[in-house]
Amino acid sequence: MTSRFFTQGDSSSESSSSDGEELYSDPEAEAKSEDESEEESEEEEEGSESSDDDDKTGVNKFLRDQESSEESEDEDKVTVVKSAKDKRLEELEGVVKLIDNARKINDWSSISTEFDKLNRQVVKLAEKEKLPKIYVKTIAELEDFMNETIAMQKVTTKKLNATNARGLNAMKQKIKRNNRDYAGEIDKYRADKDEYMMEEEEEEVQPVEKTKKPKIQYTDGIDVGDDEGFATVGRGGKALQYTAESILKHLRNIIESRGKKNTDRAEQIRIMERLLEVATTPYQTIRVLLTLISTRFDLTTSTSTNYMSQEQWKMAEHEYSKLLGMLEDNRSMVVVEQAEEWEDDEKPPQPATGELLKIPGSIVSIAERLDDELTRSLQHIDPHTGEYIERLSDEQALYSNILRGLIYIEDLQKNDKLETPQDGANRMVMRRLEHIYFKPSQVVTILEETAWKSIPSQLDSKITPRDGPKDIATLVQLLSTYLFIHSTDIIRARAYLCQVYYFALHDQYYRARDMLLMSHMQETISNFNINTQILFNRTLVQVGLCAFRANLVYESQNTLQDICGSGRQKELLAQGVMIQRYSQVTPEQEKLERQRQLPFHMHINLELLECVYLTCSMLLEVPLLAQTGSSPDIKKRVISKTYRRLLEFHERQIFTGPPENTRDHVMQASRALAAGEWKKAADYINSIKIWDLMADSDKIKQMLSEQIQEEGLRTYLFTYAPFYDTLSVATLASVFDLTERKVAAIVSKMIAHEELAAALDQVNSAIIFRKGVELSRLQSLALTLSDKASGLIEANERTLEQRTQGTANAFERQGGQGGRGGRGGRGGRGGQRGDRGGSRARGGQQFGGGALGGAIKA
Repeated sequence: MTSRFFTQGDSSSESSSSDGEELYSDPEAEAKSEDESEEESEEEEEGSESSDDDDKTGVNKFLRDQESSEESEDEDKVTVVKSAKDKRLEELEGVVKLIDNARKINDWSSISTEFDKLNRQVVKLAEKEKLPKIYVKTIAELEDFMNETIAMQKVTTKKLNATNARGLNAMKQKIKRNNRDYAGEIDKYRADKDEYMMEEEEEEVQPVEKTKKPKIQYTDGIDVGDDEGFATVGRGGKALQYTAESILKHLRNIIESRGKKNTDRAEQIRIMERLLEVATTPYQTIRVLLTLISTRFDLTTSTSTNYMSQEQWKMAEHEYSKLLGMLEDNRSMVVVEQAEEWEDDEKPPQPATGELLKIPGSIVSIAERLDDELTRSLQHIDPHTGEYIERLSDEQALYSNILRGLIYIEDLQKNDKLETPQDGANRMVMRRLEHIYFKPSQVVTILEETAWKSIPSQLDSKITPRDGPKDIATLVQLLSTYLFIHSTDIIRARAYLCQVYYFALHDQYYRARDMLLMSHMQETISNFNINTQILFNRTLVQVGLCAFRANLVYESQNTLQDICGSGRQKELLAQGVMIQRYSQVTPEQEKLERQRQLPFHMHINLELLECVYLTCSMLLEVPLLAQTGSSPDIKKRVISKTYRRLLEFHERQIFTGPPENTRDHVMQASRALAAGEWKKAADYINSIKIWDLMADSDKIKQMLSEQIQEEGLRTYLFTYAPFYDTLSVATLASVFDLTERKVAAIVSKMIAHEELAAALDQVNSAIIFRKGVELSRLQSLALTLSDKASGLIEANERTLEQRTQGTANAFERQGGQGGRGGRGGRGGRGGQRGDRGGSRARGGQQFGGGALGGAIKA
């Protein structure tokens, strides 16, 4: 009822009005209220905006006294009526005050926001009124303050935070663009500030037309050049006209709208394609192409996909090729990053005779962005489909453009007046090297030949001449050497790793190993960025595979240990994201991890890598296990913990079926090799199908069979040496299908390394084993038990010393008598703790227990 009672009457609410009529339905009261309302309406002033009391019913009738008192109070106040102009000026002054306050605390983020608001308000004022002088003063002082801040940042050690730095950079562009439209007024203000501000307001201030005014030319007719009879309609419903004279204005309008919300980039691309058609001069064509390519790249950020579509990428690549051709044909125009932007949209620049026309832009950045977009698309496309192969074919066109762009950068460096930085050429050479280092030489040869055919014959490179050596190893050497000389830090390190990778891929193991060791990069690789660390891991793995192909089992296992022993091969080689159950990876970190993934055609086969690592570990671990099993006095060492763990898991299985995968083949081969069945082990290893992926697979299988024969012989000698007095070399040669000379060489090497306690009788061609050195199985277990017991006692004593440090009397009781007597040898040891030489208590010979017994003697 309370809510119904205090519900105010409203003409638009029939329910509340009906409730009030039900509560107060006295006809006399209604008549009286109508009379009162008529009297009050006669006394009201004309033009008042108060509602008639005939519409008031219910509770509002009783609130009339309150309303009348409020009306009387309002009549005492003076109402000030302001014009729209004054209101806008007040709003303008309020924004100026906010900007001044932000300047005092050096808050460039707030200044940037308020500056945009200030410009919007001035546009409204300038349409009907003259330009406010306070606005001219504000923008002039802002420019001076900005220049002071920039100069201060160059010399001070206290830098702006990230937010203010972004705001300062944004204001630098905004003020530069905005103040040139009011250059005349700003010069007047700076000439005499006081006089300028005290001029009479009736003076007309002629503002320079702002570029934010509509720059689009309109025509009342329909564009005749439209094939379908339609035209693009702009503001006012008039068709847009694209002419050669309006190209620069259209481009400025598009450039200024970049980065803003609700910008139709697809429409901008269509406009620039039309502008490209009507461009008549090379300068206009180059400007349109630069803006068009950049806008195509911006189109990726506004779509739901994370990569550039193939259609847009091919258009951008074609336009980039056209841009390079236009620059090659017009040598008087150059595209450089440090060029000044041309401000006048009415007429093109006219350079002096003999001078070059500098156009702002970056040939290198466009090539890098094309490369990155191609890589990103290959990351997201399923590699087992035809679409991936089709997309990968675009790499040839990209490589040709990279080579062509490199030649253009070399031409710019020949002109000393341009002062072209060396960084651009380094980046282009690095991109070129990254496209060839991981590919076989036959593929790179085709890539190079096709690229040179697509480039005009009059163009040539100084770094890698067209008629230079055709050997790909020499090409990689030239590119790497160029980067060693002219670059520093990361680019030099990446070039070095690419060269090592190429040598390892083409079976030049010793050259790749020596380069990797001489660089000492394994000591400093943690200081580089993650992409360089991934390249280092890939290079390390390729060197290990190269050592395996060269029949260097120990070197291969030792090289692959760091990568394969960690169990994180996918993550370390950027060939997959491993999401662990209890990982603390944030979504941003996971996104960055996915962006670093390599395309599928750059992957190293992880199954082949695991097979090589486990096979090398088997050939090293099985003889070592046999050696330590027969001679427990030898200090046990583990070569591969991963292999040992897999072998123990396999041995714990009750039933073992036929091998199904690579891991099962290696484990069953290990058991057969340990039992001396080298032929069975060789069959298991050679039946692994993954070997067919390697070049010369038959040679690899033959090499593995020979290695298994030799390691089988070593394992047999380690295992059964205690049971022989003499052993014929001919017998071993027949069992392991080796020549007697090979058996004698292996045995001699084992004796020289003190792995086998024996002597080789060359006269009788026999091995004579020395007795008294080898232990029986029981003796070995007893020694193992004693070693573990002594180790346990030492660990207990170290733990006790750490816990009782500084508390010497912690275990003593009052009176010096032991309190735990009656337990044989452990009770009855009273006296001071330090009295270790005192007489033993009853109970006969007792176990002292060292420091532990002394601590528990209480």
